[in-house]
Amino acid sequence: MRFIQRSAAILLLLLGGAHAGAHAEPYPQGPVTVVVPFTAGGGSDNVARLISDRLSARLGQPFVVDNKPGASTNLGNELVARARPDGRTLLLGQVTLSINPTLMPGLKYDVMRDYVGVAHIGDAPVVLVTSTDFPARDLPSLVRYVREHPGKTNFASGGVGTSVHLAGELFKARAGVDMLHIPYRGSTQMVTDLIGGQIHMIFNTAPSVVQFVKAGKLRAIAVSGARRLDELPDVPTFAEAGMPDFDAPSWYGLMAPAGTAPEVVERLNATVEDILREPAVRAALTRIGVEPVGGGVPAFAAFLRAQQKMWGDVIRTAHVKIDN
Repeated sequence: MRFIQRSAAILLLLLGGAHAGAHAEPYPQGPVTVVVPFTAGGGSDNVARLISDRLSARLGQPFVVDNKPGASTNLGNELVARARPDGRTLLLGQVTLSINPTLMPGLKYDVMRDYVGVAHIGDAPVVLVTSTDFPARDLPSLVRYVREHPGKTNFASGGVGTSVHLAGELFKARAGVDMLHIPYRGSTQMVTDLIGGQIHMIFNTAPSVVQFVKAGKLRAIAVSGARRLDELPDVPTFAEAGMPDFDAPSWYGLMAPAGTAPEVVERLNATVEDILREPAVRAALTRIGVEPVGGGVPAFAAFLRAQQKMWGDVIRTAHVKIDN
């Protein structure tokens, strides 16, 4: 009997040690899915694949990109919001997370409640470009011209409620001007019409317009963000051009479901920070028009709150509505 009791006690100790050892295993153990709420090949997908490849190399487990487009990114967003908070499902979050809560009442997820911001990867600055025959050649003269022609100057975007549409609405509010918004279905025809002079100006991400600016087909007036773009070194920032309160970045960040263990979030954040210091990664992001940002988890949380408030205010002030 004593032998049996002693054997049982030893077995319990061994099982307890094995159990403790399992809990001590570092994250991640097994593949991690990074959901991208867009089709493959776009800016968000490119960012996700670049960062996922480096996470796989550094953490020794596969980080697999899973494209889940649909419902203005809400399909993929909701999928991650409802996922188990075990660090095995992440979201490549971007600016629609700051826009959709106000633009689309009744969402099945709450950004500030259902996610934890893991890492702020980078921002894609917006460039204000005009046709080459537009009378203004810099920001002060553009604002002056629009004020002198209220309601007769237009700007276009790839659709109502898109980040570049709202960038134009933010510009109107900051500059105190009245402009007509012309929505297109996508950006290709919009850029063609801008080159042809059928429309006056657009706010768009750098990769969409830089080649046309360099070719002399479009004129760049100003760029959002804290510094000039390497590819357009002669184009001032909005702050340099006299409008320091205008900034409309299309941001990218890694998100996890709320309730994810703090040690998992911190490990991912620290790893992404290291990745963003790699010269090759910084160069690759810059090539696709993304300025690396980084920073800790609290800083990213504060950024998310500020972005949701800013875009919410823009949407409400401009009375922007979309067809359901």
